[in-house]
Amino acid sequence: MAKKSTKIDWDGFDEKVKEASKKAAQKTDDQLALQLASITSLTQKEIQEIFPEKADVEKLSELMGIVKSSTSRNNKINKIVDDSEKFAGIIVDLLGKYF
Repeated sequence: MAKKSTKIDWDGFDEKVKEASKKAAQKTDDQLALQLASITSLTQKEIQEIFPEKADVEKLSELMGIVKSSTSRNNKINKIVDDSEKFAGIIVDLLGKYF
């Protein structure tokens, strides 16, 4: 029985892992944008153009959750103000799309 080679191309392995990770991240980003597009007037492409970073899409989703919650208008405003540093960039990017 022939011995299996134990030499591993670590550089090649590392490249394959990085590429697989990059593809998985892009697929996740696409799915996030698609989900947001399904409940907004923005298209998936517009969401990805306005919010190219996954973290920004997640912040947009959180902001939308606050706006669409069943709490009072004042409670929504207070929650957004409490997290204003987190949402500031999202608000500027979103308003920048329309003005």
